Amino acid sequence: MNTLALIIEDDEDLAEIFSKALTKLGYETEKIMDGQEAIDRLKDVVPQLVVLDLNLPRVSGEKILASIRADQRLDETFVIVSSAEDRKAEGTREDADIVLIKPVSYHQLGELAARLFGKRRRGHR
Repeated sequence: MNTLALIIEDDEDLAEIFSKALTKLGYETEKIMDGQEAIDRLKDVVPQLVVLDLNLPRVSGEKILASIRADQRLDETFVIVSSAEDRKAEGTREDADIVLIKPVSYHQLGELAARLFGKRRRGHR
């Protein structure tokens, strides 16, 4: 089973917290700090989970989310949107599987990711 989780987050401390929470659940994690790097990486991998910040350098999280949902290879990929801007985050609710408003705790992300672990993604199409 594919257990890759991409953490697309430009706050290094938060990315590390997310990585530790997901690693504990059995995910192999990869941290990406830049929106364009995330777009490029998503052309090469099919993660089970993406934790996505909306405010990123070069390419926004909203554009990355739209790109994920437009790519049939990523139909089964779960996306957890994480943002400090509640209005911006609410605008992604239709395409994201879970929307979290920062601050997000280690335990909160871990509990939500555990619910998704091993599930097949349904809906949104």
